[in-house]
Amino acid sequence: MKEGAEYAILTDEIARAWAGMTTRQYKNFKGLKKENLRDNMSTLELVLNMLAEATTTEISKAKEPETFEDSRRIAQEGGNVAGETRHNIERRSGRPVITQKNAVDFTKVLGAIIETDGKKGK
Repeated sequence: MKEGAEYAILTDEIARAWAGMTTRQYKNFKGLKKENLRDNMSTLELVLNMLAEATTTEISKAKEPETFEDSRRIAQEGGNVAGETRHNIERRSGRPVITQKNAVDFTKVLGAIIETDGKKGK
């Protein structure tokens, strides 16, 4: 039980550091109940989340944390790398990376693309 709770805490630390909100807050922002958050992320959101997790893993391997608090600091550090990247993208694009769009919205966009492409073929 403790390991599961600690894993959830570290996951929240990573999310808070890169996205500015906990996993629960992020799900609420997207209007999700029981749906999987990853399945409802845009490509850029997913890439940044993966960057945060991969960076955290690499830092953890290098520093070999001995305590949960050490792991927590490393999770924040790894998440901050992706958070800085997110802010850089937002500054350059002029648009937010984190969106309220979810899988339903993405499906609608794909449907519109397919429909438009189908009309071009006629």
